[in-house]
Amino acid sequence: MARQGFTERDWKLFRSKVPDWQEAFMEKLNKEYIELLSGEGNPSDKFWKLEERIKKDEKKAGVQLDMRRSNLIYNLLSLLNEGAISLSDLEGFSEELLETIDAFTNRHFRE
Repeated sequence: MARQGFTERDWKLFRSKVPDWQEAFMEKLNKEYIELLSGEGNPSDKFWKLEERIKKDEKKAGVQLDMRRSNLIYNLLSLLNEGAISLSDLEGFSEELLETIDAFTNRHFRE
């Protein structure tokens, strides 16, 4: 597994964290939907805008993931890019995984 940029422990940790990350992300989305529905405008316009937004959001990693080991790095990058998680959420992962994420994002966990 080392050549993939993560360890078996990383995979297990990721699987344990994903449900909470997704619940928090969907809570954020729900609040945005409520704001959209509570705003000014015709009910039908708000309905169709919400429907369009849900179709877009349901494809995000913060809502659903392809939970294969081979997608671990891609999934983490997607979650970071969507704002579903932050760099601080990666605390506890291996140095190897953090270095791999660093290489893809040019974000640095440590100086």
